[in-house]
Amino acid sequence: MPDYQEKHQAPPRGLIPLKIVSTGAALPPNQVTSDELDIRLNKPAGYVASRSGIIYRYHADNQASQAGLGAAALNDALQRRRIDPASIDLLIYASAIPVQALPYSASHLLKASSLPAGTACFDINSSCVSFIPALQVAAGLLNSHAFRRIAIVSTELASRGIDWDDEESSLIFGDGAACAIVERGNGDSGIAACLLETWPEGAELCEIRAGGTRRNPRAGLEASDFLFHMQGKRLFRQASGLIEDYLARLLQASGYRLDQIATVIPHQASHLSLEHIRKRLKVTPQQLIDIYRYHGNQVAASIPTALHHAALQDRLPAGRPVMLIGTAAGLTLGGMVLIP
Repeated sequence: MPDYQEKHQAPPRGLIPLKIVSTGAALPPNQVTSDELDIRLNKPAGYVASRSGIIYRYHADNQASQAGLGAAALNDALQRRRIDPASIDLLIYASAIPVQALPYSASHLLKASSLPAGTACFDINSSCVSFIPALQVAAGLLNSHAFRRIAIVSTELASRGIDWDDEESSLIFGDGAACAIVERGNGDSGIAACLLETWPEGAELCEIRAGGTRRNPRAGLEASDFLFHMQGKRLFRQASGLIEDYLARLLQASGYRLDQIATVIPHQASHLSLEHIRKRLKVTPQQLIDIYRYHGNQVAASIPTALHHAALQDRLPAGRPVMLIGTAAGLTLGGMVLIP
């Protein structure tokens, strides 16, 4: 076994400076238990919990605002560190599902938030791993001195896209929002590696077809095109076949071994994906952040919500590497190793 100094040595590559100064989260008020879904779907008691691995998750009502939920998460992060909203000079909306096609969603979020009018903002969308490239982009902008303090918000109303006739996907989704506020910091914290890969042969395995130019009233569409569709078994096989080599590439780029990673924060995709992380990738229970049973799959809000829980549990130790990792529609693999 390596001694403590060897196990926790600094990576050979320099960090891209980045400091997470606050995190926050928000949930809609309506908690939906798996027992309630058993009744709604006319299933035997315990069926949904057994199939989904979820005890409860949260679903917004049909009048709830996606931007409003994101603004609540942003406000939570601001209040936790008593941060002046006027000190945020860039707002990034990092989510899979937009509020509408135009204008871009960050403008809706800005309008719902306490940030002043005129604040710069834009969207980043890499489906369920959108938060990871948003952190990478934020680090680049902070280190170019274009901005000094950036808020990244992921907010999803996944329940709006559920196809209740598709059992495979209908039981796993929950709504929510999360925020991270970041600065450049003093260089003691930052990004050791970020790796994003897209394997487009899996693009049709996880999709919502409507909402753009491909399926619309003029190009042609059906009502089901607005709902989430997933070929779960094929998607899981493709992701499973890629993720181990991908993890090796991410760790190699970071200069760390897996046993040096203090905390692993995965996309909470499903109970099967989390079990794969534990068994095949050999991530220990002590390393893993697992909030899936009480949140479900929150799409892009999943990783920053899990990050927020890690912060609340003091599982972001200073000077120790933390990993964010996930798979997403595209098929996209996204991961980051950072020193918080």
